[in-house]
Amino acid sequence: MFENGHDDLSRTQEIGSTGVEPVSTVENVFSQQEPQQAAGGSYYSPRSGGTGGYPPVGGYPNGGSPDGGNEPPKKRSHKGLKALALFAGVAFVAYASIQCYQYATENEKISSFLGRQNSEISEEQSSESSSEQESSKAESSTKKNSSDASSKAEPLSVFDLAAPEDAMSIPEIVKKITPATVGVASTFVMKGQTTYNPFSFWGFEQSQSPDRDVPATGTGIIMRDNQDGSYYIVTNAHVINDTSEYNMGEAKEVQVVLNEDYYDGETTMEAEIVAFEASEDIAVLKVKTDRKLTVAEFGNSDDLQVGEAVVAIGNPLGFELFGSVTTGIVSALDREVTINDQKMRLIQTDTAINAGNSGGPLINCYGQVIGINSSKISSSYYGNEASVEGLCFAIPMTHAQKVINDLINYGYVTGKPQIGIVPKDVDELTSQRLGLPVGVLVRAVSEGSPAEEAGIKVFDVIIAVDGKTVTNYEELKAEKDQHEAGDTITLTVSRDGIDLEIPLTLAERGPENQ
Repeated sequence: MFENGHDDLSRTQEIGSTGVEPVSTVENVFSQQEPQQAAGGSYYSPRSGGTGGYPPVGGYPNGGSPDGGNEPPKKRSHKGLKALALFAGVAFVAYASIQCYQYATENEKISSFLGRQNSEISEEQSSESSSEQESSKAESSTKKNSSDASSKAEPLSVFDLAAPEDAMSIPEIVKKITPATVGVASTFVMKGQTTYNPFSFWGFEQSQSPDRDVPATGTGIIMRDNQDGSYYIVTNAHVINDTSEYNMGEAKEVQVVLNEDYYDGETTMEAEIVAFEASEDIAVLKVKTDRKLTVAEFGNSDDLQVGEAVVAIGNPLGFELFGSVTTGIVSALDREVTINDQKMRLIQTDTAINAGNSGGPLINCYGQVIGINSSKISSSYYGNEASVEGLCFAIPMTHAQKVINDLINYGYVTGKPQIGIVPKDVDELTSQRLGLPVGVLVRAVSEGSPAEEAGIKVFDVIIAVDGKTVTNYEELKAEKDQHEAGDTITLTVSRDGIDLEIPLTLAERGPENQ
């Protein structure tokens, strides 16, 4: 641009007749007085003082005369050049400003930083921008509404996730079954023990401690209204019959306690033991009353699924926590567990069950009893110090129903096979000491039993059943229980160092063989 300004300046000096104002009035005066010389003539030089040619542009220095006087030449005026340069500078600044403004308005980040919008946006762009803003607002509103709805929606509980859609709520289940859940208070007799005093004056003095009553508590379920003022109640056999290390046997007295939140007046009633089956851990009680009691509804435990929600009601640790409610899920089905040397197939659940819950109901999502809470694993696992939690078991109701009906109708469980012996395990240490094979020693034979009829004798050692080795009574019983009364099995016994194969027909065990 600056180069174009210099070109305009030379043209202005050369062309005076085109209307462009001359650079100097002195030039005009001299151009009128002297004719123009031909090209190639000599020029005036201020140093030589020579004549000829045009004087310098702007006249003679200091107004000097053409004859080479001593006055210095006048300084040339540059007003036109300055004006042109000023104009060019203003034009450049204006152009640069326009370019910067356009760049700034077209760049979104700079425009956002300046807080200004391009004032030259077309009508179409404005419409598109408006549509985008409305869409953004609508999307933001949708997200906000969705967020608000999510925040207002209640989170699902574990019970909700594990229960079917048509399930009852926990309060509904509790209200339905709690009146049919009772406490069972048993009184056992612990025999007095004989002690000896070796330091007495008369030698070994013998003394006998008196018998004492031992109370125990559990839970029961009102299961049937007999329509004659009596009701059947089901509970665990170990609640009314002790087979622990104390071996106190059957309780001398049993009472049933109603939930005082649902029944007025006296809530404790005397109960009769109808029958029990220790191997199934089921007992049936009977109470008589003038009042109307709530009977539980029973369901089909075969319909249970692993992961399904369940509820337990009972009296953990005694009646101070009467009617406690716990919830959980079904952890496993048909789980084989050995309890008191008895193998049982039970429902495993993580529902909290503690001492005192025994005999209480395990309930499905429809308020139906589908199990009888029986036990929990509470000891350390294989000797580790870490405690075991959440391993609780219940007797499936479909299996318990047949046992209950047999106990009510016959006083014992029908179809249970028996051999008719009093067993004693022979372990490795006993085997080495007595010179007997490892197995089951026959200590006694019941009169009229299948063992007596088959010719089994005292001191025989049973070492196999149907060719399968047995090393203790639990294994012998497990093999026997795979058969029914009337089936014939083959026992391999060791007698006086000789192995014998003896066939034996199993008989049904009666109430006297409980």
